[in-house]
Formats: sequence, C-alpha cells, structure tokens
Amino acid sequence: QLQLVESGGGLVQPGGSLRLSCVASGKTFDYYAIGWFRQVPGKAREGVSCISASGRSTKYADSVKGRFTISRDDAKTTAYLEMNSLKPEDAAVYYCAADFAPFTETPGWGPDVEYEYWGRGTQVTVSS
Repeated sequence: QLQLVESGGGLVQPGGSLRLSCVASGKTFDYYAIGWFRQVPGKAREGVSCISASGRSTKYADSVKGRFTISRDDAKTTAYLEMNSLKPEDAAVYYCAADFAPFTETPGWGPDVEYEYWGRGTQVTVSS
C-alpha cells in the first residue's frame, strides 16, 4: 500500500495563504500522479488540482486557477498545495490521493480515473 498523510490545514482569514503537504510512504512515490480534493459536509467531493508522476503536467479546477499551485518533491516523497488569496468558499476538508500512472502526462479526475490511495484529510477553515 501507499500511505498518505496530509498536514498544514488550519484557520486563515479571507485573502490569506496556506500550504498543505502530503507525505507518502510504502511504495514508489514517483510512479504516482497526485491529486488534491476537497469536501464540505452536504456537498460532493470535488477535484482541486493534480500533478503527473513526472511533475511536468498539472491541472486545476477553474475555481482555484491563479490562486493555488500544486507541486511535488520526489526526494521527500511529498506533494504540496500552495493556496493563496483564500476565500470562504475554499473552506473544506482537503484530501490528497494517489493514482498509479507512471507515464501519463494528462492527469485529471473523474469516473474513469481511479485514485487508489487516500489520506485522512486536513481541515481548512477560512473565516474572519
């Protein structure tokens, strides 16, 4: 298995910044695409961003483009989500997930993309 542990969540004011981390262990991290998802109680889980195993390709939800940046450091087996200009609508539990996809440069999410491993999530609260 691949174990994923998120950290970095917390309380920030609107307009503030936060950096989430996802530390992986157990399998070869650099063979996996990494996705960040978020979920609010009563709403469906939504994809936020993802990055290919190579680190060369990324994707962002329209709602976070220009504000969030995904990255990865394979030497540290860690993926990051830098969140800037946070809005109240960004508040959610954020999860990282891994998809075994060592060659694809078209990362994404949806019914045809199976993210096999998931972290337990980290809470992000955006409030004054």
